Amino acid sequence: MPMKNLFLALFCWSFLWIGCSSNETPEKVSPPAPTAATDTPPAASDDRQHILFFGNSLTAAYGIDPDSGFVSRIQQRLDSLGWPYQTINSGNSCETTAGGNSLIEWVLSQQDFDVFILELGGNDGLRGIAPTDSYRNLKSIIDKVLAADSTIQIVLAGMEAPPNLGSDFTTAFRKNYRQLAAEYELPLIPFLLEGVGGIPRLNLPDGIHPTPQGHRIVADNIWAVLRPLLAETATR
Repeated sequence: MPMKNLFLALFCWSFLWIGCSSNETPEKVSPPAPTAATDTPPAASDDRQHILFFGNSLTAAYGIDPDSGFVSRIQQRLDSLGWPYQTINSGNSCETTAGGNSLIEWVLSQQDFDVFILELGGNDGLRGIAPTDSYRNLKSIIDKVLAADSTIQIVLAGMEAPPNLGSDFTTAFRKNYRQLAAEYELPLIPFLLEGVGGIPRLNLPDGIHPTPQGHRIVADNIWAVLRPLLAETATR
């Protein structure tokens, strides 16, 4: 995506963060239970592996029918190939890396999974949270998942920070994802919203959240990294 469009999108985010501004404290609610991304009942002897998407309003498909969100679109692709995987949506609007770090142990107690897609950090950037804090929280989430089961495959979804925070901040923010991916040898989606951010027709009127068409492109970005990881196991 042209950097001009990326900067436009991220600049808009800093002003259009609906319900999650740095001057507001989100209402405390009970954590949402992870939910399957399809209403299709499992077979009687369901031996599918589970892919859990752990993120914020992007994962939760804010503002659109969840069936049009990227988690459901990934499930549709898996089903079309006949691959034995079930996606689970654990998206929580307004979630930060700190919130995710507090929530992950509860999620681990509620749901077994084999693949973990970590999509957090966008709200940290919007709040201007120090990149060092975001890094520490993301690292803690990864450590807790691996401590629960070292065989879980973790995929890290990269994000970008608003450019109005300065080049030092945005560079450090971006580096978090690359550093963690290298440290833990994780597959990295460089920028989850590549090809979507800054393009009005692919975002809702708030300028932040993708439309169904935008989610289709986000699903492409994820699939490019996820498919090679699943292909060998799925076709055995």
